Amino acid sequence: MPFSEPTPPEAARWAARAGLPLPPDRHAAVAATARHIHSVVAVLRELDFADTPPATAYRAEQETPDAAV
Repeated sequence: MPFSEPTPPEAARWAARAGLPLPPDRHAAVAATARHIHSVVAVLRELDFADTPPATAYRAEQETPDAAV
């Protein structure tokens, strides 16, 4: 699904649809934050986690302490 960077009016519409009306002076900041979040998520989607076991495979009591600490 292609992503087009949200414009300030789009960010205001999204916020209003979610029940969070924004004052006009916040539209640009919210759009910039949405762009930043999308860029971070895009990088995370590119990572290969194929050999990483799921989090349920780890238990806290199995951790070995680091002697250097």
